[in-house]
Amino acid sequence: MLAVDDDKQIEQYVNELGRKARKASKVLANASTDAKNLALTTAAAALRMRSKELLEANARDVKGVEQAGKPESFIDRLRLTTERIEAMACALETIASLPDPVGRILAQFDRPNGLVIRRVACPIGVIGMIYESRPNVGADAGALCLKSGNAVILRGGSESLHSTRVITTCMGQGLSAAGLPEACVQLIDTPDRRAVAALLRCTAYVDLVIPRGGRSLVELVRDEASVPTLLHLDGNCHTYIHADADLDKAVAIVNNAKLRRTGVCGATESLVVDASIAEEFLPLLCDALTDCEIRGDALAQASDARILAATDEDWDQEYLDAILSVKTVPGLAEALDWVDTHSSGHTDAIVTENDDAAEQFLQHIDSAVVMHNASTQFSDGGEFGMGAEIGIATGKMHARGPVGLEQLTSFKYRVVGQGQTRP
Repeated sequence: MLAVDDDKQIEQYVNELGRKARKASKVLANASTDAKNLALTTAAAALRMRSKELLEANARDVKGVEQAGKPESFIDRLRLTTERIEAMACALETIASLPDPVGRILAQFDRPNGLVIRRVACPIGVIGMIYESRPNVGADAGALCLKSGNAVILRGGSESLHSTRVITTCMGQGLSAAGLPEACVQLIDTPDRRAVAALLRCTAYVDLVIPRGGRSLVELVRDEASVPTLLHLDGNCHTYIHADADLDKAVAIVNNAKLRRTGVCGATESLVVDASIAEEFLPLLCDALTDCEIRGDALAQASDARILAATDEDWDQEYLDAILSVKTVPGLAEALDWVDTHSSGHTDAIVTENDDAAEQFLQHIDSAVVMHNASTQFSDGGEFGMGAEIGIATGKMHARGPVGLEQLTSFKYRVVGQGQTRP
Protein backbone atom coordinates (compact mmCIF):
# COMPACT_ATOMS: atom_id res chain seq x y z
CA MET A 1 0.00 0.00 0.00
CA LEU A 2 1.23 3.48 -0.87
CA ALA A 3 1.74 5.66 2.20
CA VAL A 4 3.00 9.18 1.46
CA ASP A 5 2.21 12.69 2.65
CA ASP A 6 3.35 14.60 -0.41
CA ASP A 7 0.79 15.67 -3.05
CA LYS A 8 3.38 15.36 -5.78
CA GLN A 9 4.17 11.76 -4.85
CA ILE A 10 0.47 10.87 -4.96
CA GLU A 11 0.17 12.40 -8.42
CA GLN A 12 3.31 10.63 -9.62
CA TYR A 13 1.96 7.33 -8.29
CA VAL A 14 -1.38 7.70 -10.09
CA ASN A 15 0.29 8.87 -13.28
CA GLU A 16 2.57 5.83 -13.23
CA LEU A 17 -0.49 3.59 -12.94
CA GLY A 18 -1.93 5.49 -15.88
CA ARG A 19 1.22 5.08 -17.93
CA LYS A 20 1.24 1.33 -17.32
CA ALA A 21 -2.48 1.13 -18.10
CA ARG A 22 -2.03 3.01 -21.38
CA LYS A 23 0.75 0.63 -22.46
CA ALA A 24 -1.29 -2.41 -21.42
CA SER A 25 -4.38 -1.12 -23.20
CA LYS A 26 -2.57 -1.23 -26.53
CA VAL A 27 -1.94 -4.94 -26.04
CA LEU A 28 -5.44 -5.65 -24.76
CA ALA A 29 -7.11 -3.77 -27.61
CA ASN A 30 -5.58 -6.28 -30.04
CA ALA A 31 -5.95 -9.38 -27.89
CA SER A 32 -7.89 -12.33 -29.23
CA THR A 33 -11.29 -13.21 -27.87
CA ASP A 34 -9.89 -16.55 -26.69
CA ALA A 35 -7.17 -14.84 -24.67
CA LYS A 36 -9.63 -12.47 -23.00
CA ASN A 37 -12.01 -15.31 -22.21
CA LEU A 38 -9.19 -17.40 -20.73
CA ALA A 39 -8.24 -14.48 -18.50
CA LEU A 40 -11.82 -14.20 -17.27
CA THR A 41 -12.42 -17.90 -16.61
CA THR A 42 -9.07 -18.22 -14.84
CA ALA A 43 -9.91 -15.18 -12.69
CA ALA A 44 -13.26 -16.78 -11.83
CA ALA A 45 -11.47 -19.95 -10.74
CA ALA A 46 -9.06 -17.85 -8.67
CA LEU A 47 -11.96 -16.17 -6.87
CA ARG A 48 -13.28 -19.59 -5.88
CA MET A 49 -9.85 -20.86 -4.84
CA ARG A 50 -9.17 -17.74 -2.79
CA SER A 51 -12.66 -17.63 -1.31
CA LYS A 52 -11.46 -18.14 2.27
CA GLU A 53 -8.80 -15.45 1.88
CA LEU A 54 -11.35 -13.07 0.39
CA LEU A 55 -13.85 -13.70 3.19
CA GLU A 56 -11.16 -13.01 5.79
CA ALA A 57 -10.17 -9.79 4.06
CA ASN A 58 -13.80 -8.76 3.80
CA ALA A 59 -14.35 -9.49 7.49
CA ARG A 60 -11.63 -6.93 8.27
CA ASP A 61 -13.41 -4.40 6.06
CA VAL A 62 -16.80 -5.09 7.65
CA LYS A 63 -15.36 -4.82 11.15
CA GLY A 64 -13.96 -1.41 10.29
CA VAL A 65 -17.29 0.02 9.13
CA GLU A 66 -19.17 -1.55 12.04
CA GLN A 67 -16.80 0.17 14.44
CA ALA A 68 -17.33 3.40 12.52
CA GLY A 69 -21.09 3.12 13.13
CA LYS A 70 -22.15 2.81 9.49
CA PRO A 71 -25.83 1.85 8.87
CA GLU A 72 -26.78 -1.75 8.14
CA SER A 73 -27.65 -0.92 4.52
CA PHE A 74 -24.06 0.27 3.98
CA ILE A 75 -22.64 -2.81 5.69
CA ASP A 76 -24.82 -5.07 3.55
CA ARG A 77 -23.38 -3.53 0.38
CA LEU A 78 -19.88 -4.17 1.69
CA ARG A 79 -20.35 -7.66 3.09
CA LEU A 80 -19.29 -10.69 1.04
CA THR A 81 -20.59 -14.20 1.57
CA THR A 82 -19.74 -17.51 -0.05
CA GLU A 83 -22.82 -17.05 -2.24
CA ARG A 84 -21.83 -13.53 -3.28
CA ILE A 85 -18.32 -14.65 -4.17
CA GLU A 86 -19.79 -17.44 -6.26
CA ALA A 87 -22.04 -14.87 -7.95
CA MET A 88 -18.95 -12.77 -8.77
CA ALA A 89 -17.21 -15.79 -10.28
CA CYS A 90 -20.30 -16.72 -12.28
CA ALA A 91 -20.55 -13.14 -13.58
CA LEU A 92 -16.99 -13.37 -14.91
CA GLU A 93 -17.82 -16.64 -16.65
CA THR A 94 -20.99 -15.17 -18.10
CA ILE A 95 -19.05 -12.20 -19.46
CA ALA A 96 -16.57 -14.63 -21.02
CA SER A 97 -19.46 -16.38 -22.76
CA LEU A 98 -20.83 -13.19 -24.31
CA PRO A 99 -19.90 -12.06 -27.83
CA ASP A 100 -16.79 -9.94 -28.10
CA PRO A 101 -17.93 -6.33 -28.63
CA VAL A 102 -14.64 -5.27 -30.22
CA GLY A 103 -14.48 -5.31 -34.01
CA ARG A 104 -18.26 -5.33 -34.58
CA ILE A 105 -19.25 -3.64 -37.82
CA LEU A 106 -21.84 -1.10 -36.71
CA ALA A 107 -22.57 0.29 -40.17
CA GLN A 108 -21.23 0.16 -43.72
CA PHE A 109 -21.50 2.74 -46.48
CA ASP A 110 -20.59 1.88 -50.07
CA ARG A 111 -19.96 5.22 -51.74
CA PRO A 112 -20.56 5.96 -55.45
CA ASN A 113 -16.82 6.62 -55.87
CA GLY A 114 -15.99 3.07 -54.75
CA LEU A 115 -14.92 3.85 -51.18
CA VAL A 116 -16.11 1.35 -48.58
CA ILE A 117 -16.60 3.01 -45.20
CA ARG A 118 -17.21 0.90 -42.11
CA ARG A 119 -18.02 2.09 -38.60
CA VAL A 120 -16.28 -0.43 -36.34
CA ALA A 121 -16.50 -0.85 -32.55
CA CYS A 122 -13.23 -0.34 -30.69
CA PRO A 123 -12.17 -0.02 -27.03
CA ILE A 124 -12.33 3.35 -25.30
CA GLY A 125 -8.80 2.88 -23.93
CA VAL A 126 -8.09 3.43 -20.21
CA ILE A 127 -10.98 3.68 -17.77
CA GLY A 128 -10.80 4.95 -14.21
CA MET A 129 -13.41 3.28 -12.00
CA ILE A 130 -14.18 5.03 -8.70
CA TYR A 131 -16.65 3.29 -6.43
CA GLU A 132 -17.76 2.90 -2.84
CA SER A 133 -18.32 -0.02 -0.49
CA ARG A 134 -19.39 -2.84 -2.85
CA PRO A 135 -16.24 -4.92 -3.55
CA ASN A 136 -17.99 -6.93 -6.27
CA VAL A 137 -17.95 -3.77 -8.40
CA GLY A 138 -14.19 -4.23 -8.75
CA ALA A 139 -14.65 -7.71 -10.20
CA ASP A 140 -17.49 -6.65 -12.49
CA ALA A 141 -15.66 -3.53 -13.72
CA GLY A 142 -12.41 -5.42 -14.24
CA ALA A 143 -14.16 -8.17 -16.20
CA LEU A 144 -16.25 -5.86 -18.37
CA CYS A 145 -13.29 -3.64 -19.18
CA LEU A 146 -11.09 -6.66 -19.96
CA LYS A 147 -13.61 -8.23 -22.34
CA SER A 148 -14.25 -4.88 -24.06
CA GLY A 149 -10.51 -4.33 -24.53
CA ASN A 150 -10.09 -1.53 -22.00
CA ALA A 151 -7.47 -1.27 -19.28
CA VAL A 152 -8.97 -0.18 -15.97
CA ILE A 153 -7.65 1.55 -12.86
CA LEU A 154 -9.78 0.66 -9.84
CA ARG A 155 -10.21 3.04 -6.94
CA GLY A 156 -12.52 1.30 -4.51
CA GLY A 157 -13.59 2.91 -1.27
CA SER A 158 -11.17 2.82 1.63
CA GLU A 159 -13.75 0.74 3.52
CA SER A 160 -13.36 -2.14 1.01
CA LEU A 161 -9.61 -1.95 0.42
CA HIS A 162 -8.71 -5.36 1.89
CA SER A 163 -11.36 -7.10 -0.21
CA THR A 164 -10.44 -5.23 -3.38
CA ARG A 165 -6.78 -6.23 -3.08
CA VAL A 166 -7.70 -9.92 -3.20
CA ILE A 167 -10.10 -9.40 -6.10
CA THR A 168 -7.47 -7.49 -8.08
CA THR A 169 -4.97 -10.27 -7.41
CA CYS A 170 -7.44 -12.79 -8.84
CA MET A 171 -7.89 -10.66 -11.96
CA GLY A 172 -4.10 -10.49 -12.28
CA GLN A 173 -3.86 -14.28 -12.13
CA GLY A 174 -6.28 -14.52 -15.01
CA LEU A 175 -4.41 -11.97 -17.11
CA SER A 176 -1.08 -13.67 -16.46
CA ALA A 177 -2.49 -17.08 -17.44
CA ALA A 178 -3.68 -15.60 -20.74
CA GLY A 179 -0.35 -13.92 -21.48
CA LEU A 180 -1.82 -10.44 -21.08
CA PRO A 181 -0.30 -7.60 -19.04
CA GLU A 182 -1.40 -7.59 -15.40
CA ALA A 183 -1.48 -3.80 -15.70
CA CYS A 184 -4.75 -4.20 -17.63
CA VAL A 185 -6.43 -4.24 -14.20
CA GLN A 186 -4.74 -2.13 -11.53
CA LEU A 187 -5.70 -0.92 -8.08
CA ILE A 188 -4.98 2.47 -6.56
CA ASP A 189 -3.72 0.92 -3.34
CA THR A 190 -4.18 3.78 -0.92
CA PRO A 191 -7.13 5.15 1.05
CA ASP A 192 -5.77 8.67 0.53
CA ARG A 193 -8.53 10.74 -1.08
CA ARG A 194 -5.98 12.84 -2.94
CA ALA A 195 -5.51 9.85 -5.22
CA VAL A 196 -9.08 10.36 -6.49
CA ALA A 197 -8.28 13.96 -7.39
CA ALA A 198 -5.10 12.83 -9.15
CA LEU A 199 -7.04 10.25 -11.19
CA LEU A 200 -9.60 12.89 -12.19
CA ARG A 201 -6.75 15.05 -13.54
CA CYS A 202 -4.89 12.23 -15.30
CA THR A 203 -5.76 13.40 -18.82
CA ALA A 204 -2.49 12.15 -20.29
CA TYR A 205 -3.44 8.52 -19.73
CA VAL A 206 -7.10 8.11 -18.69
CA ASP A 207 -9.84 8.31 -21.33
CA LEU A 208 -12.94 7.99 -19.15
CA VAL A 209 -13.82 8.03 -15.45
CA ILE A 210 -16.91 6.23 -14.17
CA PRO A 211 -18.03 6.86 -10.56
CA ARG A 212 -20.35 4.45 -8.80
CA GLY A 213 -21.57 5.39 -5.36
CA GLY A 214 -23.48 8.01 -3.44
CA ARG A 215 -24.45 11.45 -4.62
CA SER A 216 -21.50 13.15 -2.91
CA LEU A 217 -19.00 10.98 -4.79
CA VAL A 218 -20.70 11.48 -8.15
CA GLU A 219 -20.97 15.23 -7.66
CA LEU A 220 -17.28 15.37 -6.70
CA VAL A 221 -16.35 13.59 -9.93
CA ARG A 222 -18.71 15.77 -11.97
CA ASP A 223 -17.34 19.00 -10.52
CA GLU A 224 -13.61 18.23 -10.39
CA ALA A 225 -12.85 15.91 -13.31
CA SER A 226 -10.71 17.04 -16.21
CA VAL A 227 -11.12 13.57 -17.71
CA PRO A 228 -14.45 12.80 -19.48
CA THR A 229 -16.99 11.13 -17.18
CA LEU A 230 -19.97 8.78 -17.37
CA LEU A 231 -22.26 9.68 -14.46
CA HIS A 232 -25.08 8.21 -12.42
CA LEU A 233 -26.57 10.42 -9.73
CA ASP A 234 -29.45 9.46 -7.43
CA GLY A 235 -31.52 6.33 -7.78
CA ASN A 236 -34.84 7.88 -6.71
CA CYS A 237 -36.90 5.20 -8.46
CA HIS A 238 -40.70 5.37 -8.59
CA THR A 239 -43.38 2.74 -8.87
CA TYR A 240 -46.84 3.99 -9.86
CA ILE A 241 -49.88 1.90 -8.90
CA HIS A 242 -52.49 2.75 -11.53
CA ALA A 243 -56.25 2.54 -10.90
CA ASP A 244 -56.44 -0.61 -13.05
CA ALA A 245 -53.67 -2.46 -11.23
CA ASP A 246 -54.03 -6.03 -9.99
CA LEU A 247 -53.59 -5.23 -6.29
CA ASP A 248 -52.10 -8.59 -5.27
CA LYS A 249 -49.60 -8.27 -8.08
CA ALA A 250 -48.89 -4.68 -7.07
CA VAL A 251 -48.18 -5.63 -3.44
CA ALA A 252 -45.76 -8.37 -4.53
CA ILE A 253 -43.97 -6.05 -6.96
CA VAL A 254 -43.59 -3.20 -4.46
CA ASN A 255 -42.47 -5.57 -1.72
CA ASN A 256 -39.67 -6.82 -3.97
CA ALA A 257 -38.85 -3.43 -5.47
CA LYS A 258 -38.45 -1.86 -2.02
CA LEU A 259 -37.16 -4.60 0.27
CA ARG A 260 -35.29 -7.22 -1.79
CA ARG A 261 -32.12 -5.18 -1.23
CA THR A 262 -32.71 -1.68 0.08
CA GLY A 263 -29.17 -0.50 -0.61
CA VAL A 264 -29.12 -0.92 -4.40
CA CYS A 265 -29.73 1.99 -6.76
CA GLY A 266 -32.64 0.20 -8.46
CA ALA A 267 -34.69 -0.03 -5.26
CA THR A 268 -38.02 1.77 -5.36
CA GLU A 269 -37.88 4.74 -3.02
CA SER A 270 -41.10 6.53 -4.01
CA LEU A 271 -44.54 5.00 -4.48
CA VAL A 272 -47.24 6.84 -6.43
CA VAL A 273 -50.78 5.53 -5.91
CA ASP A 274 -54.00 6.38 -7.71
CA ALA A 275 -56.31 8.01 -5.17
CA SER A 276 -59.27 5.86 -6.22
CA ILE A 277 -57.59 2.68 -4.92
CA ALA A 278 -55.58 4.12 -2.01
CA GLU A 279 -57.99 3.05 0.75
CA GLU A 280 -58.05 -0.52 -0.54
CA PHE A 281 -54.44 -0.88 -1.61
CA LEU A 282 -52.42 0.84 1.12
CA PRO A 283 -53.60 -1.37 4.03
CA LEU A 284 -52.64 -4.43 1.97
CA LEU A 285 -49.23 -2.87 1.35
CA CYS A 286 -48.71 -2.03 5.04
CA ASP A 287 -49.57 -5.63 5.94
CA ALA A 288 -46.84 -6.86 3.57
CA LEU A 289 -44.17 -4.26 4.35
CA THR A 290 -44.09 -4.73 8.12
CA ASP A 291 -40.35 -4.05 8.27
CA CYS A 292 -40.58 -0.85 6.25
CA GLU A 293 -41.30 2.68 7.46
CA ILE A 294 -43.90 4.24 5.17
CA ARG A 295 -44.29 8.02 4.92
CA GLY A 296 -47.20 9.46 3.00
CA ASP A 297 -49.37 12.45 2.21
CA ALA A 298 -52.69 13.21 3.94
CA LEU A 299 -54.78 10.73 1.91
CA ALA A 300 -52.20 7.99 2.36
CA GLN A 301 -52.21 8.56 6.12
CA ALA A 302 -56.00 8.52 6.19
CA SER A 303 -55.95 5.18 4.36
CA ASP A 304 -53.88 3.45 7.05
CA ALA A 305 -52.83 4.64 10.50
CA ARG A 306 -49.46 2.93 10.17
CA ILE A 307 -48.37 5.48 7.55
CA LEU A 308 -46.39 8.40 8.96
CA ALA A 309 -46.49 11.98 7.69
CA ALA A 310 -44.14 12.72 4.78
CA THR A 311 -42.25 15.98 4.43
CA ASP A 312 -41.34 17.82 1.24
CA GLU A 313 -37.83 16.33 1.48
CA ASP A 314 -39.20 12.79 1.26
CA TRP A 315 -40.35 13.18 -2.35
CA ASP A 316 -36.77 13.55 -3.62
CA GLN A 317 -34.99 11.25 -1.19
CA GLU A 318 -32.90 8.20 -2.08
CA TYR A 319 -33.18 6.40 1.24
CA LEU A 320 -31.15 3.25 0.53
CA ASP A 321 -32.97 1.94 3.59
CA ALA A 322 -36.30 0.36 4.57
CA ILE A 323 -38.21 3.61 4.11
CA LEU A 324 -40.80 4.33 1.42
CA SER A 325 -42.60 7.56 0.51
CA VAL A 326 -46.19 7.41 -0.78
CA LYS A 327 -47.84 10.10 -2.87
CA THR A 328 -51.48 9.80 -3.96
CA VAL A 329 -52.60 11.33 -7.27
CA PRO A 330 -55.99 11.80 -8.98
CA GLY A 331 -54.99 9.91 -12.12
CA LEU A 332 -52.45 9.04 -14.80
CA ALA A 333 -51.77 12.59 -15.99
CA GLU A 334 -50.91 13.74 -12.47
CA ALA A 335 -48.76 10.63 -11.92
CA LEU A 336 -46.78 11.40 -15.06
CA ASP A 337 -46.22 14.98 -13.91
CA TRP A 338 -45.20 13.86 -10.42
CA VAL A 339 -42.70 11.26 -11.62
CA ASP A 340 -41.32 13.71 -14.20
CA THR A 341 -40.74 16.26 -11.46
CA HIS A 342 -39.21 14.03 -8.79
CA SER A 343 -37.55 11.11 -10.61
CA SER A 344 -33.76 11.04 -10.82
CA GLY A 345 -34.02 9.50 -14.29
CA HIS A 346 -32.80 6.06 -13.20
CA THR A 347 -35.73 3.60 -13.26
CA ASP A 348 -39.48 4.13 -12.99
CA ALA A 349 -42.31 1.60 -13.24
CA ILE A 350 -46.08 1.40 -13.66
CA VAL A 351 -48.25 -1.42 -12.34
CA THR A 352 -51.48 -1.76 -14.31
CA GLU A 353 -53.56 -4.16 -16.39
CA ASN A 354 -54.46 -1.28 -18.69
CA ASP A 355 -52.17 -1.52 -21.72
CA ASP A 356 -53.03 1.98 -22.95
CA ALA A 357 -52.05 3.51 -19.60
CA ALA A 358 -48.87 1.45 -19.55
CA GLU A 359 -47.93 2.61 -23.04
CA GLN A 360 -48.50 6.26 -22.08
CA PHE A 361 -46.23 5.82 -19.05
CA LEU A 362 -43.48 4.03 -20.97
CA GLN A 363 -43.59 6.64 -23.72
CA HIS A 364 -43.82 9.73 -21.52
CA ILE A 365 -41.39 9.04 -18.66
CA ASP A 366 -37.89 9.99 -19.80
CA SER A 367 -35.81 7.78 -17.52
CA ALA A 368 -32.98 5.46 -18.49
CA VAL A 369 -35.18 2.44 -17.72
CA VAL A 370 -39.00 2.34 -17.70
CA MET A 371 -40.98 -0.74 -16.70
CA HIS A 372 -44.49 -2.20 -16.80
CA ASN A 373 -45.59 -4.72 -14.16
CA ALA A 374 -42.08 -5.51 -12.94
CA SER A 375 -39.89 -4.73 -9.95
CA THR A 376 -37.49 -1.83 -10.42
CA GLN A 377 -34.78 -4.07 -8.97
CA PHE A 378 -34.57 -5.72 -12.39
CA SER A 379 -32.71 -2.57 -13.49
CA ASP A 380 -29.40 -4.36 -13.53
CA GLY A 381 -26.89 -5.34 -16.22
CA GLY A 382 -26.91 -8.99 -15.18
CA GLU A 383 -30.70 -9.14 -15.42
CA PHE A 384 -30.50 -7.47 -18.84
CA GLY A 385 -28.28 -10.29 -20.10
CA MET A 386 -25.08 -8.21 -20.00
CA GLY A 387 -23.35 -10.54 -17.54
CA ALA A 388 -22.73 -7.62 -15.21
CA GLU A 389 -22.66 -3.85 -15.31
CA ILE A 390 -20.12 -1.19 -14.55
CA GLY A 391 -22.91 1.15 -13.47
CA ILE A 392 -26.21 2.62 -14.61
CA ALA A 393 -25.86 5.84 -16.55
CA THR A 394 -28.63 8.40 -16.07
CA GLY A 395 -27.29 10.86 -18.63
CA LYS A 396 -28.09 10.79 -22.32
CA MET A 397 -24.68 10.94 -23.99
CA HIS A 398 -22.74 7.85 -25.15
CA ALA A 399 -24.43 5.35 -22.81
CA ARG A 400 -27.70 5.20 -20.90
CA GLY A 401 -29.04 2.65 -18.42
CA PRO A 402 -26.94 -0.41 -17.50
CA VAL A 403 -23.42 -0.04 -18.85
CA GLY A 404 -22.15 -3.36 -20.16
CA LEU A 405 -19.74 -4.52 -22.84
CA GLU A 406 -21.21 -2.69 -25.82
CA GLN A 407 -21.44 0.57 -23.87
CA LEU A 408 -17.73 0.33 -23.01
CA THR A 409 -16.73 0.61 -26.65
CA SER A 410 -16.42 3.60 -28.93
CA PHE A 411 -16.02 3.35 -32.67
CA LYS A 412 -13.79 4.40 -35.50
CA TYR A 413 -14.28 4.59 -39.24
CA ARG A 414 -12.28 2.29 -41.51
CA VAL A 415 -12.16 3.54 -45.07
CA VAL A 416 -10.98 1.25 -47.88
CA GLY A 417 -10.28 2.54 -51.38
CA GLN A 418 -8.59 1.53 -54.62
CA GLY A 419 -6.56 4.65 -55.17
CA GLN A 420 -9.33 7.26 -55.17
CA THR A 421 -8.35 10.91 -54.91
CA ARG A 422 -10.76 13.68 -53.98
CA PRO A 423 -11.61 16.13 -56.79
